[in-house]
Amino acid sequence: MMGMVNRVGELALERKGIEVVALDLRGIYDAADYFLIATGNSDVQVRAIAHHIVTELKLEDLRPDHVEGLKSGRWVLIDYSDVVVHVFHPVERDFYQLDVLWGDAPKSVFNSSVA
Repeated sequence: MMGMVNRVGELALERKGIEVVALDLRGIYDAADYFLIATGNSDVQVRAIAHHIVTELKLEDLRPDHVEGLKSGRWVLIDYSDVVVHVFHPVERDFYQLDVLWGDAPKSVFNSSVA
């Protein structure tokens, strides 16, 4: 499971996602084990990050149960059952503050290794 979370984090970074974090919701939330949250700087970048994640994971035989918000590019939700990916436009991320809402969850931060 954590391998998939790490893979999604890597894929978000490949499309220059920022503030990429994973929240470990095990024992806190029954509907999913992890949230992976990333931000894109524009609607186009949000869609590009989400599309890249879905496309690359399909190549690894992982298909989402549900994708929502891809057309608007403001907040894309990609549901892989145990891992739910949220790709936000900065305004939406600031508004919904999932990081704060789930503040009790252990957090892993992903950083780009590209200087």
